[in-house]
Amino acid sequence: MSALELIIGAALILVLAYRFYGSFLAAKVLTLDEMRKTPAEKYNDGKDYVPMNKWVAFGHHFAAIAGAGPLVGPVLAAQFGYLPGTLWILIGSVLAGAVHDMVVLFASIRHGGKSLSEIAKKEVGPVAGVATGIAVFFLIILTMAGLGLVVVNALFKNPWGVFTIAMTIPIAIFIGLYMHKIRPGKIGEASLIGVILVLLAVFLGPYVKNSFLAPYLTLSDKTLEILLPAYGFLAAALPVWLLLAPRDYLSSYMKIGTILALALGIIIVNPQIQMPAFTKFIHGGGPIIGGKVWPFISITIACGAISGFHALVSSGTTPKMIANEKDIKIVGYGAMLTEAFVALMALIAATTLMPGDYFAINTKPEIFKTLNMPVVHLPELSKLVGEDVAGRPGGAVSLAVGMANIFASIPGLKHLMAYWYQFAIMFEALFILTTIDAGTRVARYIAQDLLGMIYEPIKESKSTVLAVVLSAFVSFAWGYLIYGGDIKTIWPVFGVANQTIGVLALAIGTSMILQKSQKRIYALTTFLPMTFLFVTVMDAGIINLTKVYLPQGQMVPAVLVAIMLSLAIIVMVSSIIKWLNILSKPHQPEVAVEN
Repeated sequence: MSALELIIGAALILVLAYRFYGSFLAAKVLTLDEMRKTPAEKYNDGKDYVPMNKWVAFGHHFAAIAGAGPLVGPVLAAQFGYLPGTLWILIGSVLAGAVHDMVVLFASIRHGGKSLSEIAKKEVGPVAGVATGIAVFFLIILTMAGLGLVVVNALFKNPWGVFTIAMTIPIAIFIGLYMHKIRPGKIGEASLIGVILVLLAVFLGPYVKNSFLAPYLTLSDKTLEILLPAYGFLAAALPVWLLLAPRDYLSSYMKIGTILALALGIIIVNPQIQMPAFTKFIHGGGPIIGGKVWPFISITIACGAISGFHALVSSGTTPKMIANEKDIKIVGYGAMLTEAFVALMALIAATTLMPGDYFAINTKPEIFKTLNMPVVHLPELSKLVGEDVAGRPGGAVSLAVGMANIFASIPGLKHLMAYWYQFAIMFEALFILTTIDAGTRVARYIAQDLLGMIYEPIKESKSTVLAVVLSAFVSFAWGYLIYGGDIKTIWPVFGVANQTIGVLALAIGTSMILQKSQKRIYALTTFLPMTFLFVTVMDAGIINLTKVYLPQGQMVPAVLVAIMLSLAIIVMVSSIIKWLNILSKPHQPEVAVEN
């Protein structure tokens, strides 16, 4: 099958969905009111609450939700064939993910820009609020662990990649100082300097690889599993303007530019999809994801279809930027569909590899031997990129090889394949580290809030010592999970946690729509995807718990999955009680709820 045909068909579906279903949600279900003051206008403080142009708000929201998830999940799910992932990305994003993001953004705006747990407390009850807060904390820890393993598998024994990624840290700090101290307000200058320096770090890689520095940068997986949490600790403890903010800013340029370049490359090259529509692993027993195509396709591909992590953004920074309620459609629904397109391109890049080459990269050598699959172009690809890419599971390497192969297939660019590969590795790792540093900081905030429930003064404390201690605690928590873990065990746990948050967010949205929408039947827009996702999460979680973790004595992931499933049940029971109470009374739509 032609990759171009798949892209054109998917683009048409996403555009039509935005035009018709997105408009229906905006006009009928949520009844967006452009005359109503948003929290950004009402509480404008020039810091947290600042009304932004809709395209600026869109750019921020897209950069925040589209981390490594839409790149990694689809690549891992390619083991089932190209069709299951494609269908889930399109159907999931249109009917579930974009609805989820849009409704949570609307709910937060109508509640004064409050967080998901605060909205749950208001719309469902205090028990649901506490359960949601705990679930959010566990999700962030698991996100850091899952994405951290992807970086480890991409960078171990790769001095070029380690050098490039390591250099982005002092570059980000320099840009932070440049924008904050040296040339305040000169964002254009800082952007140009930052992008040039990052690209220079990529091009200097081969010289470093062959220099005296190479042995010091050729790191084992265990070393990286220690260094990554250490980095997360520093990023969470340092002032936000010094490292986290400039890294996010530079990353947005790299992301947009690389995705556009990949789309252009696919259009020019028009590669063929080599992976079959379905593989034999749809019935289970896969070397990457052990379970059947359902429910595991829905927890493997989260970002790109529906992701509970998005609820943290939709009820975090974004609602404090929306200048007009009519912008909720383009920011909430539109950004999610854009991310779905990114996920589809990642899936295409991976499935343009020959099946044997794909599985040789994404499984350990001892496991690949049992598959009895021949490699086709892998030796040549390894030679062209200058690295042995076999036995590097996690999705990042196979995606980078696929992207590099597409770029190198453009006439005149074949000799630059090693650069394309390392650029793709840098592109992926840079965004994962952005998620890690931001996520570790957010986890620190949430840990402080949870402790504040026990001892109130902690919640508002500005103590540097407390910040350092909590940063160390959350960094150790996710670092412990990746040390000795592997992508096959941690990614499904992350998927369960992520989609559990999606269930909770849709349940909260259902409660709000039942009370405030003009017609109660509109609550089906969130209730139906919530029901599907709840059944999926419970099924996948129980399978992992009873058939993988407990039989193999993996108690840490077993306990985490058990906690997430319990929290989902608690919130669902609370929501059902709330819904029955609402439905027992005459329908009197409320105009709004504001704080």
